[in-house]
Amino acid sequence: MVRHRGVTAASRKMPYGIQQPAISGQISQLEKNLGTKLFHRRPFGLTSSGSRLFNEIEPFFAGLTELPNHVRGHTSARLRLAAPGVVLRDYLPKIFEAYKRRYREFRLSVFDANQAHAEDLLRKHEIDLAVSELEGKPTTPIQSCTLLRLPFVLVVPKQSTLRTLKDVFRNGTPSQSLISLPHDEVMTRHFHAGLKKMKLAWTPSIEVTSLELIELYAALGFGVGLSLAIPKRRLRRGLREVPLRNFAPLAVAALWLGDLSDLSARFLDDIKKLAHELGR
Repeated sequence: MVRHRGVTAASRKMPYGIQQPAISGQISQLEKNLGTKLFHRRPFGLTSSGSRLFNEIEPFFAGLTELPNHVRGHTSARLRLAAPGVVLRDYLPKIFEAYKRRYREFRLSVFDANQAHAEDLLRKHEIDLAVSELEGKPTTPIQSCTLLRLPFVLVVPKQSTLRTLKDVFRNGTPSQSLISLPHDEVMTRHFHAGLKKMKLAWTPSIEVTSLELIELYAALGFGVGLSLAIPKRRLRRGLREVPLRNFAPLAVAALWLGDLSDLSARFLDDIKKLAHELGR
């Protein structure tokens, strides 16, 4: 019920026949036995007592999927991961390739997801682990560890005279068009929050879906691109980076829920090592 944010949605997802009234009746009986309310009905939300109970029992139910394999003495070789597209494309394929050689029946599922989507997939137990830009602390009981901190940069043509952000705002208003990811992306929100602290505003003229497209349109001369200084990532020919030193770096973190399987724990160790190598 907690995973699906309500009794009605949970009844639709049950793998066996049980209707909404029966679930509601069982919850009411549990609340009566415990002498406390566990969740608010509309809108759905756990009470403090409900949260404590859920945090205690969730790890047990999370492990039920792999329990048959453990009983048989089989080690699961399944990894379900969510991460931004650039991470899935540029940084993880070598690890996946090594796992495919190491584990005879290695199975991989990946999702292109931001933090909010990744946390939702974790709560629904549809993934084992996520790598994501971090915007604030993950919701309880999701655990996290920071892998990298990526500085903000502007990407401009090499011949541009722009050297600092001040060059863009010499007269108080931006003299250049901004090219960025959509406004609801973590990176974009982080940047505009930083501008707001400096009492500046810079509305994007072009919003695109990837850093590669930002670089393309900057190279074509349509404006200044908002990007990140990503280790070992080659900038498009004809462009250079302008550091944004007054902005806090964007944190990239690993997220998970409950106890990790042996394979997921090994993968977490491997991406920590990769992040350490990239950050040197």
